Amino acid sequence: MITTLGWFGYDMSNKEWFNLLRQAGFDGVILWWNDEFGDTNFHSNPIMARDAGLFVENIHASFDKVSNLWLDNLDGNAQLDYFLGLIDDCAKYQIPAMVMHLTCGINPPPYNELGLDRVKLLVEKAEKNEVNLAFENLSTTKHLEYVLNRIDSPRAGFCYDSGHHHCWTPKGDFLAQYGSRLMSLHLHDNDGTDDHHLLPLDGNIDWPATMSKIKKTGYTGPIAMEVVNTGYKDLPPEEFLRLLYERAKKLEVLMQ
Repeated sequence: MITTLGWFGYDMSNKEWFNLLRQAGFDGVILWWNDEFGDTNFHSNPIMARDAGLFVENIHASFDKVSNLWLDNLDGNAQLDYFLGLIDDCAKYQIPAMVMHLTCGINPPPYNELGLDRVKLLVEKAEKNEVNLAFENLSTTKHLEYVLNRIDSPRAGFCYDSGHHHCWTPKGDFLAQYGSRLMSLHLHDNDGTDDHHLLPLDGNIDWPATMSKIKKTGYTGPIAMEVVNTGYKDLPPEEFLRLLYERAKKLEVLMQ
């Protein structure tokens, strides 16, 4: 099963885009759950995606203010309320999971018990709403380790991001650490210098090794792509999606 991020930057309606995704062969979609890209009607996207024949794998929460979770102030409380509201949205729109960052930037506030308590409240709400929360590996890993090592819930797990791993923390072995809690994937490529979100095989990630490690975790969920068209703007959207689906199928084969 192949899914992909539902936003790429092409100038067309979401309805048209979802139809193109289905025509290209994709089974499902990851929805960016915010209006920061100008999509003020993003709450209608689950309906449009399903009307196009796609299933909604998860939503991706906005992360520009997420580091406030670790601060003892009103901004921290507001960030908690924001995420609690997103879990409500998942339940309302029948979306099974949310992917979220635990920090933003390279110098986030230190992890602490207040932030952990807030994350625990999120997990408790996720349990009540039967929604999975998948925490993503980022440029700093201490907060991810702090949370996953202290919260043991079937609703709290790991989203593996191949690009983040390769360019920011190549010595980490997150799939060995948290593979048993792997809930979702963000697969994309880069050359190791920055988080480019390239098509797999256009950077220098060792994909046979990566997919082998994912297979060893026992993961059976979708092959989820998180490629953007920044480096491919000269390609028509149909060609971009053809290439994206083709590369995703190659990764899928590596897991068989």
